[in-house]
Amino acid sequence: MRTAIARALGDDEAAVLVHITTSGDRIQDRTLTDIGGKALFTKEIEEALLGRRIDAAIHSLKDMPVISPDGLVIAAVPEREDPRDVFLSVAHERLATLPPGARLGTASLRRQAQALHVRPDLRVLPLRGNVDTRIAKLQRGEFDAIVLAAAGLNRLGLGGAPREWLDPVAAPPAPGQGALAIQTREEDSEAAWVAGLRHAPTALAVAAERGALEALEGSCRTAVGAYARLDGATLRLTVEALTPDGARRFRRQGDLPAGAGEADARALGLALGVAIHAEGGAALTA
Repeated sequence: MRTAIARALGDDEAAVLVHITTSGDRIQDRTLTDIGGKALFTKEIEEALLGRRIDAAIHSLKDMPVISPDGLVIAAVPEREDPRDVFLSVAHERLATLPPGARLGTASLRRQAQALHVRPDLRVLPLRGNVDTRIAKLQRGEFDAIVLAAAGLNRLGLGGAPREWLDPVAAPPAPGQGALAIQTREEDSEAAWVAGLRHAPTALAVAAERGALEALEGSCRTAVGAYARLDGATLRLTVEALTPDGARRFRRQGDLPAGAGEADARALGLALGVAIHAEGGAALTA
C-alpha cells in the first residue's frame, strides 16, 4: 500500500491521505524481475499525479526509477531512516552462523548476490509480501532466515526484531534505502510546504547513490548497492555491483567535500558507477 496526498495543500487546509495499491503490491506470487521491475510500485501513483487526482506522492526512494515521467519531479527528500539491511531468524544469531544449505528468504537480487558472495552454500529463496507477511513466513519455518530493510521495521515499531544489522559499507544497501521521496508535479515543486520537508544532508547522500544507480542501469535485473554517508566534512560513497550468483563483486569508493552540491554528488556516483560498469560489463546482468 502506497501513500499519496490529495487536495488540501493550502496554508489553511489539512492534507487528506489517499492509499493506492499498486501493481507491485498486488502481485505477490512472482519476483519483481519477472513482472516488470520496481516501476510497478510507482506507475498507478504517478498516473494519479499527472491526472491531478492527487497533489503529491510519498514513495520509498529505493523503489523510484532514476528518470521521472515528464511533468513530475522528486520535490523533497526528508531526513533518512536507518539505511541498513537487517538479518532476522528464529534460531540463528547471524548470517555467518547459518548452517550449510540454510534457506535464506529475500525478494532482492542485490541481497541474494551479497549473501551468496560471503555464503555461497546458502539456498536463497524468493520472499514477497509486506513486512508482516514475510515475518510470519519466517516464524512458520518456511525460511531459516530472511533479510529486510531496517527502515521498514523501524517505521512499523518492529526495530527490536532483527538479530543482526548488516554493515552498510561491507554490504551497501539499495541506493536511497531508508529515505522517502516526495513526488509532485513540476509546477508544485517549490511550494512552501514542500521546502519544509527537505533534508539537505539526506538529499546530498542519495544524489550520490542514485548517480551510481543511473550509471549501472540499476533495475531488478542488476545487483547494485550504494551507500553515501557524511564523515565530518567529507561525503564518502561506496558503490558495488555483483554477479547474480555473488561469485564476482566490483567495488569503488570516492569522496567529496560535505559542502558540495547535489549535482557534484550525482557526478561522483556516476563516475564510480561507470568505472564498475566498464569492469563488470555483461556479467552484471542477470
